[in-house]
Amino acid sequence: MFQNLNISNPKRTVFIIVTVIFIGIVFESFQQLYYINRYQLSDDATFFGLLKYQALRWVIWLLFSIILFQFSKYRVSKNELTTLDLLKYFLLIGSLVILSIFTISCLQLLLSSSKFSLELLFTEFVPFFTFQKAPIYTLGYIAIAIILHFHFTNEQLQIEVQKLSELKDSHKKEYESLRSNIDDKAKILNIKIGNKHKIIAVDTINWIESDDYCVKVHTIDGAAYSMRSSLKALETKLNGQFLRVHRTAIVNMDRAQSLNNSNTPSITLFDKSTISVSKSNLKKVRDYLQKNSSN
Repeated sequence: MFQNLNISNPKRTVFIIVTVIFIGIVFESFQQLYYINRYQLSDDATFFGLLKYQALRWVIWLLFSIILFQFSKYRVSKNELTTLDLLKYFLLIGSLVILSIFTISCLQLLLSSSKFSLELLFTEFVPFFTFQKAPIYTLGYIAIAIILHFHFTNEQLQIEVQKLSELKDSHKKEYESLRSNIDDKAKILNIKIGNKHKIIAVDTINWIESDDYCVKVHTIDGAAYSMRSSLKALETKLNGQFLRVHRTAIVNMDRAQSLNNSNTPSITLFDKSTISVSKSNLKKVRDYLQKNSSN
C-alpha cells in the first residue's frame, strides 16, 4: 500500500548508530592506552591491539541493543510516550548494561590465563568492567534509544501523512463525481442580529445591496437585514438566479418584473423596487432574461 512512501531513511539511522559506536571504541582505546602508558602497566600494549578488544566488547553491547531496537519500535507504535514508558526505558537500559558487563566479564575471564571461577568473576572482572564500561555503555544505550525513537516516530508520522493524503484524494474524487448531481450553493443565509441569529431562505430574498463594510439583504416581505459579508462573497455562494447587476447590488432574477433599457438601465422587481444596472452588466442581465423567457 505504501510502496512509494518515502519514509525515514534507515541507512542514515544505521550510519548515526555506527558513528556513535565507532567514536566510543576509538575513545576508549585511546583512554586505555593513555592509562597503560601513564602508569607503565604494560610494555607491549598498542592502540590497534586495544582497539580489537574494545571492538569485541562493543559488538556484544550492540547485540544486546537489538532488544532496545524492538522495544523502541513497539513503544512508538502505541503513538504516545508516558512517564511509565520512560521508566521502562531506564529499567531496560540498566538491565542491558548489567547483561553486557556480565557477558564481557565472562568472556574476558575465559580469554585470560586465569582459571575460571565465580569468585574471581565477581570479585575482579565484574567490578572492573562495571567501573570501566557502565557509564559509557549507559550513555550509548540512551543515545541509541533517542535515535531509534525519533526514527520510528518519523516513520509513523510519514505513514499517517500518506494515509491522510490518500484519504484526501479519495474524498476529492468522490466530491468531483457527485458534484454534478449535488447543488452546493447556499439555501439559506444565517444573519446575526444582536445575540440572535436570523435564518433567511435565499428564495425569499429580493435583492442585496452593498452597505459600507456589510451588505443589506432585502426580502419579499419588505424587511431588510444587515449582514457582515461582501457582495463578492455572496455572489459565489448564492444560486444561479442571483446576478450581480451593479457593483453595489445583487438581484434575485426570479423576482425581476421588467428591465428598463434607458440611458440609465434599471430592473424593477415585483414589489416595485428599482435597482440600477451598470452598463458593464447590462448584457449579462439581458441574456439571462432572454434565456429564461424562452424557457
